[in-house]
Amino acid sequence: MQFWLTQTFNSLALGGLLLLLSSGFALIFGLMRIANLTHGALFMIGAYVAASAARAGWGFTVAVVLAALSTALLGGLIERLILRRLTGNAQAQVLATLGLSFIAADMCLVLWGGDPIPIAPPAWLAGPVDWFGFSFPSYRIAVIGVAIAAAVLLYVLMERTRLGARIRAGVDDMPMARAVGIRASALFTSVFCLGALLAGLGGAIGGPMLSAYPGLDADMLPLALIVVILGGVGSLTGTFLASFIIGFLYTFGTALVPDLAYVILFLPMIVVLAFRPSGLMGGARA
Repeated sequence: MQFWLTQTFNSLALGGLLLLLSSGFALIFGLMRIANLTHGALFMIGAYVAASAARAGWGFTVAVVLAALSTALLGGLIERLILRRLTGNAQAQVLATLGLSFIAADMCLVLWGGDPIPIAPPAWLAGPVDWFGFSFPSYRIAVIGVAIAAAVLLYVLMERTRLGARIRAGVDDMPMARAVGIRASALFTSVFCLGALLAGLGGAIGGPMLSAYPGLDADMLPLALIVVILGGVGSLTGTFLASFIIGFLYTFGTALVPDLAYVILFLPMIVVLAFRPSGLMGGARA
């Protein structure tokens, strides 16, 4: 029973990290139609920045905030200086973001070396939680809570604010949004910064679970792509559902049948897309 309960919480924690990573990816792809392949690199950079800040003695909370803001700034620079010059050229955008992801991976290797860098959780979350005779790391429970809180805040942003209304209008019909006076330029930069911030936040709070290591981007990006495709492009509700579905499939698949982990991960996605090509919540507005 301990095994099943532990793997269930592990699945929820991984699903929470995927939610942070994939929601930003879904926003960028849904609004700008850019398959931002640097998203996994931003997740990895967030983990490394948080690790460096924590080792410098700045405290875990400051490290997380610094990682999120750093990746948001980096995302804004990528959109402004590179992707904006490639507007309308989807192939060039994919190649540019792919190239940037390779550059980021090499730069991280140069700056931080090839050894994994563990990140210690805050002291008040370092111990386990005992519940009806079962024990589970309290930090992973906190990760689940942070992910759900971020999802609620993102929902409020999208549904209850002017920026959210502009983003939804742009996702539904960008030409019409421009016709009614929405500045696409500022909107694109805002969304790209928000998506990068969520990726960096995910990497920072995922550091105590995964550590910061070379190849973290390559491990996380395919999972984010699966989540976005399975949930439905531009649908935050679909991203929420798909994040936890993939979290469960990946965690239990790796634990139970490691040799078939990717079969268990990809086969349900293929079946869903065969019967519902637009994804679980394809066509949903939020």
